[in-house]
Amino acid sequence: MATDILMPALSPTMEQGKLAKWLKKEGDPVKAGDILAEIETDKATMEVEAVDEGVLAKILIADGTDNVAVNTPIAVLAEEGEDVSAASKGSGKGPAQEPARSPAKKPNGQDAPTPDMKAEGQAGTAAPAAKTGEDAPVAPAAPAAITSRSADTAMAEIPEGTEMVTQTVREALRDAMAEEMRRDEAVFVMGEEVAEYQGAYKITQGLLQEFGARRVVDTPITEHGFAGVGVGAAFTGLRPIVEFMTFNFAMQAIDQIINSAAKTLYMSGGQLGCPIVFRGPNGAAARVAAQHSHDYAAWYSNVPGLKVVMPYTASDAKGLLKSAIRDPNPVIFLENEILYGQSFPVPKLDDFLVPIGKAKVHREGSDVTIVSFGIGMTYALKAAHELAEQGIGAEVIDLRTIRPMDSETVVESVRKTGRCITVEEGFPQSGVGAEIAARLMVDAFDYLDAPVLRITGKDVPMPYAANLEKLALPTVAEVIEAAKAVCYR
Repeated sequence: MATDILMPALSPTMEQGKLAKWLKKEGDPVKAGDILAEIETDKATMEVEAVDEGVLAKILIADGTDNVAVNTPIAVLAEEGEDVSAASKGSGKGPAQEPARSPAKKPNGQDAPTPDMKAEGQAGTAAPAAKTGEDAPVAPAAPAAITSRSADTAMAEIPEGTEMVTQTVREALRDAMAEEMRRDEAVFVMGEEVAEYQGAYKITQGLLQEFGARRVVDTPITEHGFAGVGVGAAFTGLRPIVEFMTFNFAMQAIDQIINSAAKTLYMSGGQLGCPIVFRGPNGAAARVAAQHSHDYAAWYSNVPGLKVVMPYTASDAKGLLKSAIRDPNPVIFLENEILYGQSFPVPKLDDFLVPIGKAKVHREGSDVTIVSFGIGMTYALKAAHELAEQGIGAEVIDLRTIRPMDSETVVESVRKTGRCITVEEGFPQSGVGAEIAARLMVDAFDYLDAPVLRITGKDVPMPYAANLEKLALPTVAEVIEAAKAVCYR
């Protein structure tokens, strides 16, 4: 019985690509492992490899076709001995999933994620199931749906009656940079592919057209070099926004960030400041392996002289980035690739700012405090929703800023609940949760009715295989289990 060959995905965030050329023609015999076709995206070329034996009965999508959606049937594979002409009229069973092998043309590049916008913002629904099979990528828990200013604790800092617009995190970050560039001519953006390509994740889309190549600067693939140029520009009074395609690559620039940006104000006796923002995706995405999945929140938060920010919602991303650009100190602004396409309400204000160093209570509760930040909030909020159905009221706090950390908000909550869980995707040793636990031992010890428990990524480099990656990351179930443990339920 004939099977469909589907348009494969280079990554879980890819939605479409170009069918560049067929390497087999209709009627050709096919063996498992044969290369059938080449697929192109804006970042890479990949080969479609056959997983079954048979005959290529019908090619459904011609060479050179652009914008072919992932999972679209591109050909029909007939079994050996089957009537090819009959099989070419249509397949009789499910598609044959063809794996993609992709030697990336740009080693520093990844596809810009374009998630399904219609599926976002559904806090009351379960996290999406894996696509197919145990090794399929698993989507993170859905973000919280915030629909009105007055109905949700998380909106308390937004003025009453403020008009809200729905934006993705990607759009909010872009608007923040555009607004600050209009406000202050000293602000400029630099990094790999930020200009002509509109950003590797389309965060800088439209900025080149509005502000020109003098203020939106494409750089070579040399993080140490362009980070140093940015630091030098900040020393002269400019306000650079340096984009790293991923903070994993910022390790190439660690000397510029730590020894130059973070320490010079102190070493110059307060005479030479460094107003610079280093921003880009941080932590795990989906199947990009150990060298592209590291969470650096705890690393940078260890360094005096730096401020470290990691927002969750689009409104916080916008307000905090604007504050970071105006801050006289170097700011590490950590984003997450998975969150870029998530939609949230954003206040429609002329100049919306969120203060650096202030946590936010996303959800009130009286039984247990759950503290997280960035994409960790997806696990925390989903767990809180399910815990509420089981009679456990979880108060969820979004740190938003890792350094300086708002201990007061956390301590105040723990004094009420008597219990605390921290959630992060980073490694357990010396993590952000460990710092929170240490502070609670000093500031809230007499109020604790149970040990502080930490939910973290596993103590292992991020695997590439999707089933192992799933095991390496935190889960909603782990948060629920920890909440029940500290509540003695």
